[in-house]
This record gives sequence, structure tokens and C-alpha cells, in this order.
Amino acid sequence: MTIPSFRLTLAGNRRYDFDMKIDIAGNPDYGQIWVELGPGEQFIAEGGSMAWMDSSIQSKARLLGGFLSALIRKFTGGESLFVGEYSSDTGGKIAFSPAQPGSVMQRTLNGDSFMLTGGSFMACTPGVELSTKFGGGRALFSGEGLFLMECSGTGELFFNAYGSIIERQIDGSFIVDTSHVVAWEPSLSYSIQGMGGIKSTLLSGEGLVMKFSGTGTIYLQTRTMPGLASWLTPFSV
Repeated sequence: MTIPSFRLTLAGNRRYDFDMKIDIAGNPDYGQIWVELGPGEQFIAEGGSMAWMDSSIQSKARLLGGFLSALIRKFTGGESLFVGEYSSDTGGKIAFSPAQPGSVMQRTLNGDSFMLTGGSFMACTPGVELSTKFGGGRALFSGEGLFLMECSGTGELFFNAYGSIIERQIDGSFIVDTSHVVAWEPSLSYSIQGMGGIKSTLLSGEGLVMKFSGTGTIYLQTRTMPGLASWLTPFSV
């Protein structure tokens, strides 16, 4: 049996310097993206995530990845049907906030790809392409949606989580509850399974898990929305 090795890192506030100036503030509790657009630059964000912006910035709604792909993301991946495209002729500043409290993280794509669970996508720069990928039949019952999001191309990708984001380096195999998975590198293969047999899965309260194998990085969230909903249930009656 191979014993997995990993590195544990807590994602914090960072500044990313490239052509476009971007700050990530408020991590790990209430992450927010601050963008300073130069003349003619564009930035793409999840619909409804704009928090504030200078009056010099224009916005328009657009489908990201075509109508069919956007429709699948909307109804099976928890993403908005439309995204906002923001630009300015003279430059300006704009901020974006995710719907849920927690961390925001950045990933640079250089012709490679990256996997996100439904509802994790927040924003990207032009050049990043989003497509849907079938997660397998058991994904329907995992709480993460039937489809996953594959991000590819060249540019900056931003994703969010509920709670803090934990980055773990996997070399071997690793098991995690499906609702704690946010993103992972495609060098990792995975399967969705129960915690033991059907009886064990039903009685343990753990639900389904994802078993990852290979070498690569996985990003986990420290809290889950299903867990919060379950905790609040006794107080709603």
C-alpha cells in the first residue's frame, strides 16, 4: 500500500502582478477580488458578484463557452447562465465578492487545465475557457452536481470556497468527502464511492467520498454548505 504524502498550506491574502493589477483581500473569511483595469483591458466574473466599481467601467452580460455549455453549468453545476464582462476605455477599479463567506484563490493557466466543482468558479481573464465535464452517475448524489467544470487556456482563474481553502499535495491516494472538494489538477484521477458498503454509508452520515489517485494538488474547503444547513435544521422548527 502506498502511503500518501502531502503539503498543507492555508491560502491567505495575496497580490498578483501581471499586465492587469489584481488584489485578493479579506481572506480567509471574506475574500474579495479588487481589479484595476487599464485602458482597453477586460475582466470576466460570475453573474451577480460585482460589489462596487468606478463609473468609468462598462459592463455587459455574455455567455461564457456558448449557450449549451452555459445552460449545463447553470442547471447542473450551480453557476450563473451569464457572466459579466467588464472593461473601460480609460481605466478604473472594480471589486467582486462571492455569494458565500470564505476564501478566494487564484490559479494561473499556461495552456494547461484545471478542474472545479460546481459553484466554485468566480472570475477569469480573457483567454480562459470554461467547459462542462460529466462527473459520472454517482456525482448526481454527491451534492456537488452531475457535471464538473474544466478550465483551460491561458490566463488567470479565480475560484472561491466556503471557509478557508486548504491546498494539499497528493502523491499516492487520498479520500475526501465530496462536499469538501473545491478544485484539483487533472493529473489526479478520481472515483466517487461510498464509505464502505451501502449500510456503512447510510449509517455513518458521511455520504459519498471522492478517492483521488496519482500526483498533483487538490484544494479543499474547511466548511460545507450541506453541513451548515444540517446544523441549522433544528433551529428552523
